[in-house]
Amino acid sequence: MKLDRVIAVRNNKTIYREGDKCVKVFGETYSKADVLNEALNQARIEEIGLNIPKILEVTMIDGKWAIITEFIEGKTLAQLMEENEDKKAEYLELLVDLQLDVHSKKAPLLNKLKDKMARKISMTDLDATTRYDLHTRLEGMPKHTKVCHGDFNPSNIIITNDGKAYIIDWAHATQGNASADVARTYLLFCLNGDTEGAKYYLDLFCKKSNTAKQYVQKWMPIVAASQSVKGNEKEREFLLSWVDVVDYE
Repeated sequence: MKLDRVIAVRNNKTIYREGDKCVKVFGETYSKADVLNEALNQARIEEIGLNIPKILEVTMIDGKWAIITEFIEGKTLAQLMEENEDKKAEYLELLVDLQLDVHSKKAPLLNKLKDKMARKISMTDLDATTRYDLHTRLEGMPKHTKVCHGDFNPSNIIITNDGKAYIIDWAHATQGNASADVARTYLLFCLNGDTEGAKYYLDLFCKKSNTAKQYVQKWMPIVAASQSVKGNEKEREFLLSWVDVVDYE
């Protein structure tokens, strides 16, 4: 396999295009279990009828694990937003509609969102009192079994030339409470410095799904804390500033 067309370089992984295939090669230190879990997540999502690139193979390339999927020709929603600023509201509406479609599905064999978040909160370097408080709040949140993407943002949506939308990157998929997924998307907009887009997105989602904004906001400290265990120092600082920001009582 001649891997010379790099599409993207992300934390500890490089994504190549090889003809009509997309090859995601993980770093040598990347956990084998995490690679296989990502492939399994994507296979489970394929089965529930969402528009996603199909998995073709899980293999090793030069001693590194790789996941090979269909290559989807098109532009990400993030690129389109940048190129057509006047259409941003229209694109955000599409983003919300796609996320609502994801949340309408069930995949009973996916990992549970609450379990994952509890693990992540335990891994933070927050003090014991704050961790206890976050665990208590997480436990008290309503249990749902909706499919949650876990990293739902405009750069993980590809729009083909004929206008078809594909959702990519299912590494963080779980089943659980959709509002936690929404809190994550909101925080991703904020992390990218787009607080206006974050606010518009949240208002739109709550309106379309008939969800109280306060309900999503209750998830923000929990989601921010669980996300703070990865990423760079600046991101961590920002996320941890959210842990006590919201009045959750």
